[in-house]
Amino acid sequence: MKNSERIKNLLSWFMALVLVAMIAGCGSGSADTTAPSVSSTAPANAASGVAVSANITATFSEAIDATTLTTTTVTLAHGSTSVAGAVSYTGNTVTFDPTSNLVAGLSYVATITTGVKDLSGNAMAITKTWSFLTADATPPSVSSTDPASGATLIPLNANITVNFSKAMDPLTVSTTTFTLDLAGAPVAGVVTSSSTTTATFNPNSNLTAGAVYTAKITTGVKDLVGNTMSAIHSWNFTADPGGALLTGIAPLDLGTAGNYVILSKAGVSTVPSSLVTGNIGVSPVARTYLTGWSQTYEVTDTYATSGQVVAPGKLYASDNAVPVPANLTTAIGDMETAYTAGTGRALAGGGLVTACPGAGIMSGLTIVAGVYSCANAVSIPTSITLNGSATDVWVFKFAQNLTQSAATQVNLTGGALAQNVFWVVTGAVDIGTTALMQGVILTATNISLRTGATMNGRLLAQTAVTLDQNTVTQP
Repeated sequence: MKNSERIKNLLSWFMALVLVAMIAGCGSGSADTTAPSVSSTAPANAASGVAVSANITATFSEAIDATTLTTTTVTLAHGSTSVAGAVSYTGNTVTFDPTSNLVAGLSYVATITTGVKDLSGNAMAITKTWSFLTADATPPSVSSTDPASGATLIPLNANITVNFSKAMDPLTVSTTTFTLDLAGAPVAGVVTSSSTTTATFNPNSNLTAGAVYTAKITTGVKDLVGNTMSAIHSWNFTADPGGALLTGIAPLDLGTAGNYVILSKAGVSTVPSSLVTGNIGVSPVARTYLTGWSQTYEVTDTYATSGQVVAPGKLYASDNAVPVPANLTTAIGDMETAYTAGTGRALAGGGLVTACPGAGIMSGLTIVAGVYSCANAVSIPTSITLNGSATDVWVFKFAQNLTQSAATQVNLTGGALAQNVFWVVTGAVDIGTTALMQGVILTATNISLRTGATMNGRLLAQTAVTLDQNTVTQP
């Protein structure tokens, strides 16, 4: 055989082999090894307010072998309780249709197991779970009231409190939906809520002795998912004909902090000349943080005196000789304890202008004894009056700053005493020029008295106290 023919035959065999390989390759295709997954669900994970009639669906990343979608691989449960239902499949979406409506207000968990496979037999790599909360269709109700229905001898300065069966939308509990009437005439007041299940109606003035009042909660109140009360709840009570008032509000215990008219953790400064009656103490800072006082140190170095501190008042600091440092540490601790006790006081007393007097703008008010609370900043733009006896107590809890405008006064009438008035302030306190403040200020930050302001009480601060030609007198 000639070489040319031999080469020609070899090329023919080679081309035939290549053609066979190409045909074989085209016939087999590339194998699918990608596991299917869930790309979306309805309801979404952590959804709330889901209708009790809803079906549960999941959409896959690719087509699924419908025979692997069963009530074993696609399930729904509440805790350990399985939900009966049917499974169907359309497109790439599987649907679980519960046999009956779900229970309102419960958490459910949907599960798709790794028993689910795609058309190539690939199983899901991991089990898919997600949860949701059904809508609560149960209407709220009134569980209890204070005063109770038919109650008599109710103190004239009492507030009216209602407890609900579940958490309420606070925006729906107002003087429109929570009312107080006397002989059909509305009583002015403010509604506040100390929690989502409690609301209090605070009359603007004391009740009338012997009068019968009607309190009412309308169907306008709603719970957190929008369910309304199914019926109006109303009840009557009778004010004490003898005119009795609520009593028993205890003053805050200052402990050894009460040995000081000014006590500070960060320093007390003055622009001379101020005039202070009572002791001044600073700790843990040293005497160098008592600025502007022109101190004269006693021979044993246990205290200092100043022309701005009326004898027998003295100035104490953490670097004085023993036992002063330990005494100051105790006093600071007692101050902090009194502050914490004040912030924890529950609303009490009565005839409240509001739980937060004037909604934080205490202008021209006359306020009877009680415990008051404001979450917002508070201002005193015009003079106010605290009216009560020598045994009455006022506790004002303010979660932000307290600002008193220049030339305004906090007046005490009826025998009220400054030692029984407590201003518990989380923010800063600013007393304006020539203003008169009365009471015990306990603050987590600083206290500033502007030029010529007068304080009849105590300044107890967890940071600094700043004076500017002020008169400060312990009560």
